[in-house]
Amino acid sequence: MLMDPNDVEVAHPPSDGVSSMAFSPTNDHLAVASWDHQVRIYGVQSATGSTTPIAAYEHQNPALSVAWCRDGNRVISGGADNTARMYDVIRGQAIQIAQHAAPVKSVKVLGGLGDNVIATASWDQTLKYWDTRSPQPIATVQLPDRCYVMDTVDQLLVVGTAERHVCIFDLKNPTVIYKQTVSPLKWQTRAIACFPDAKGFAIGSIEGRIGIQYVDPRDHAKNFSFRCHRDEKTKQVFAVNDISFHPTFGSFSTCGSDGTTSFWDKDSRQRLKLFSKVQCTVSCTAFNRNGNLLAYAVSYDWSQGYKKAPSPSGTNPNKIGLHAVIGDEAKTKKKR
Repeated sequence: MLMDPNDVEVAHPPSDGVSSMAFSPTNDHLAVASWDHQVRIYGVQSATGSTTPIAAYEHQNPALSVAWCRDGNRVISGGADNTARMYDVIRGQAIQIAQHAAPVKSVKVLGGLGDNVIATASWDQTLKYWDTRSPQPIATVQLPDRCYVMDTVDQLLVVGTAERHVCIFDLKNPTVIYKQTVSPLKWQTRAIACFPDAKGFAIGSIEGRIGIQYVDPRDHAKNFSFRCHRDEKTKQVFAVNDISFHPTFGSFSTCGSDGTTSFWDKDSRQRLKLFSKVQCTVSCTAFNRNGNLLAYAVSYDWSQGYKKAPSPSGTNPNKIGLHAVIGDEAKTKKKR
């Protein structure tokens, strides 16, 4: 079951859990990283939502993160094989471009530093900058703990690690942590997404909470946190698995282990829309470049342990849905 009866299901989804998704900045190509070791690329017809598999390539272990270069022709991915790889969609070739001593949990393309500079953050407690044309890192930054999440917009880069550490970088001076702080949320960090205007970030945790944080101290009065992805009747609390900002409106989506997805307006501090609950957890989301499509993965996230995991011999429980963002469902409200 998808979260809306009008949503379109992507054909030929991954055979194991979906860990990360990203749309191309130049067209409606969707890259999907999965625990089955593969990164798949789908072509999406925005008018109908129909999809066509374009390409796929493999890591030696689960693929954990995926991002697009600004030219829309190259996909970057990080995996549990301790590497980052780059796939050229036109040439159909994948090469290794980065190496860590532990799984690469997150990869990001740093447009503010040039078309060929990427960042990789790992469980080896390091953040590394790479030029995709060179086998050696440009620089290495020691993190306070294992990286769990990372995001970047313009000159802002934010890394969330174990033990709730948050490292904020100004990419004008990328090798120095601009500010190191602790998450405003009391439990483990699960998701981070930078505001489209790069003035701050949203952070989500395993306890069903979101924190809105501004970087400039003059804006700290606007910081706040709120509860989400909870069942008030049963008092159950679920993890926030992903946060995605709309590229135009500045609203954002959250998805969680409760199987729900919501649109939120941080400025008016209200929920814009709650979608129907799906039969499994929603592991990640991604808006396309125009914001008229939201991709979401219905996939087990291991939040309830291995006993609740789908049987390998059963039917494939992994689905990717495409939701057409129409009307005002993601449009922010006017400030009072």
